[in-house]
Amino acid sequence: MASGITGRKGAEMKEELVAALVKLERDEVLGMVTQRIEAGEDPLGILEDCRQGMTAVGDLFQQGDYFLAELLLSAEIFKGAVAILQPHLAKSHSSQLRAKVVLATLKGDIHDLGKNILATLLQAQGFEVHDLGVDVPPPLVLEKVKEIRPEFVGFSALITTAFASMKEAADLLQQAGLRNGLKLMIGGGVTTPIVKDYVGADFQTLDAMEGVNYCLNVVGGR
Repeated sequence: MASGITGRKGAEMKEELVAALVKLERDEVLGMVTQRIEAGEDPLGILEDCRQGMTAVGDLFQQGDYFLAELLLSAEIFKGAVAILQPHLAKSHSSQLRAKVVLATLKGDIHDLGKNILATLLQAQGFEVHDLGVDVPPPLVLEKVKEIRPEFVGFSALITTAFASMKEAADLLQQAGLRNGLKLMIGGGVTTPIVKDYVGADFQTLDAMEGVNYCLNVVGGR
């Protein structure tokens, strides 16, 4: 009986956190995150609830029910939640580095919400993430890959103007002989399997958690 109550309470707390994030209730979200982490909950579980809330916000944006202002506000709330969770996330995963990942929103796009969520989720799983930011020139990606030799490179896009930059960056990596052993990922609301083929990427997704699972599968969950 106790486990059933615990499970029901956990489900209710999850629903409340997701709903508060969707409603853009900053104080409520941060208060719930703080309360749950202080109660000893798994930070990865709390982070997953926040991610689901952000996914719901993204869906509302795609449907035209939310606009850019709401999207940006949700991103700020998410960042606040992550700031609370970060010290606990750092303690929750193995000290062994899984792999290196370079992330960027390339030239022609300045949206970084999806990229930031992926970066947080990857770091929580023990990946070393190098985030180059937004509106990044493709040659800068090449320089970073030469410098740190990552196992993964990920590009995010919310507008189609970034597709040409994605292909340019992929071509630069190929020409430099750096594509062998490197997994190239693309994601974001405007990406499709067709875009993946155009860019020459190995993986495409609209969901940050799918990106994390892909990386975990490639490294064998080590």
